Amino acid sequence: MKKPRPIVVLGILGTLLDRGRAGTDRWQGWRPTVGICQHEELLVSRLELFHESREAPLAKTVAADISAVSPETTVKLHELSLRDPWDFEEVFGLLHDFARHYPFKTDDEDYLIHITTGTHVEQICLFLLAESRHLPGQLLQTSPPPRHQPGAGSYRIIDLDLSRYDVLASRFSTERQEGTAFLKSGIATQNPAFNALIDRIERVAIASTAPLLLTGPTGAGKSHLARRIYELKRRREQLRGEFVEVNCATLRGDQAMSALFGHIKGAYTGATSARPGLLKGADQGLLFLDEIGELGPDEQAMLLRAIEDKRFLPVGADRDVESDFQLIAGTNRDLQQEVSRGGFREDLLARINLWQFRLPGLAERSEDIAPNLDYELERYSSSTGYKVTMNKEARTRFLEFARSTEAVWSANFRDLGAAVTRMATLAAHGRIALSDVEEEIQRLKSSWRRSTANSPDVLEELLTEAQLEELDLFDRVQLAEVVRICRDSDSLSAAGRTLFAASRASKAQPNDADRLRKYLARFGLTWAQTQR
Repeated sequence: MKKPRPIVVLGILGTLLDRGRAGTDRWQGWRPTVGICQHEELLVSRLELFHESREAPLAKTVAADISAVSPETTVKLHELSLRDPWDFEEVFGLLHDFARHYPFKTDDEDYLIHITTGTHVEQICLFLLAESRHLPGQLLQTSPPPRHQPGAGSYRIIDLDLSRYDVLASRFSTERQEGTAFLKSGIATQNPAFNALIDRIERVAIASTAPLLLTGPTGAGKSHLARRIYELKRRREQLRGEFVEVNCATLRGDQAMSALFGHIKGAYTGATSARPGLLKGADQGLLFLDEIGELGPDEQAMLLRAIEDKRFLPVGADRDVESDFQLIAGTNRDLQQEVSRGGFREDLLARINLWQFRLPGLAERSEDIAPNLDYELERYSSSTGYKVTMNKEARTRFLEFARSTEAVWSANFRDLGAAVTRMATLAAHGRIALSDVEEEIQRLKSSWRRSTANSPDVLEELLTEAQLEELDLFDRVQLAEVVRICRDSDSLSAAGRTLFAASRASKAQPNDADRLRKYLARFGLTWAQTQR
């Protein structure tokens, strides 16, 4: 019969538990370190016992008691010269040095690391050293016997098997996937860049309380995403307060300061009662400032202080108000450009720009139009209680148009949501037919044409009057649309992919950026100039 290998236990003296209850015989109570050696089925060959300098007498007493109950156990005492047993760096350093120099004989001995005694910091350090295999053994956890009963108690050996870690890791992975799906409202998006973006936002939102800056064109979903972030953090119990949304474009004049920061009674004519303000309403919650670039200089200065100090001064007050909120800011403007023009504070941008995420427009995510179409149909059914579907022919035609260059989607997901609502409302017997789709396509085209006709001529910002006079109307309309798409895109390549989506499919090696660069050069323009 094979002889069992010697068992070596490494542990820390329990300054209270191993002393026994005051005023009683120490043998009457449970003492974890002594109890380890009282189990007949756990034959401890050697005990490596750490203790603080001031506890040397207790360590010697425990060693003598172990010799009495288990003569075959050799106790080796190791003094830890700790200034503070709760100092993680100090404790870990001493135990790590011991582990590096101890002559482990893993081929001949089995090692157990006792994690029941010692401060919580010491127990954590032992666990980390075991997990990293600096201490090449299994964890030993001991428990007292039933109340008022003498004895050695019980023990449990925990094997830090990496396969078990895989199970734990999969749980965390599943939780993260659930969080990502939640931010996407359960929509099975297919665009790789967008999925990677949402995955990054989920990680940052859960791990950080710093401000987030969401950029992108109007209707790209900034407001919806901000609310989903709030709901996710609320579910994780990271926020206790409310979600407060503010469209800064609606704040004008003297009322802007009052709406954001509140006022006291009598602060100005008409202030018949005090008003707490929206920032105070977001205390312990999340404040979403959409179109933050629309704020005036005074509001920007006050907001900067509120973000940095969690304090601000209501209108007419002489005492600060506190509000601890997390900020998400949204904008469709280039705030760095606004800083250059003097329209936005550079220090405020630096404060809110730690995490910036650009949400792409619908035209940049053609793969995601189909799942978003399904989502809008389900949302309509849920809100009205009236189930609406699309027949196959109608669905195919709508997606064909939605993914084509004819579809401008100037308001992005707002356009898509409105289109679905109109088709669903007019659908006979709850089923959208091809005729409904054709009617909606014409309605969208007409709407986009009117929008383009009524919008300011962006070319007047880029070209001189003489240059504009030399342009045919055809070139002028086309160039204006190209500039608009350039301004809605992150890069020259991204704009090229949108503009040449149809023709690039037939090219083996499309170079959209070069084509766009040459087109702009025909009119004396560069990519940088379109971004003004």
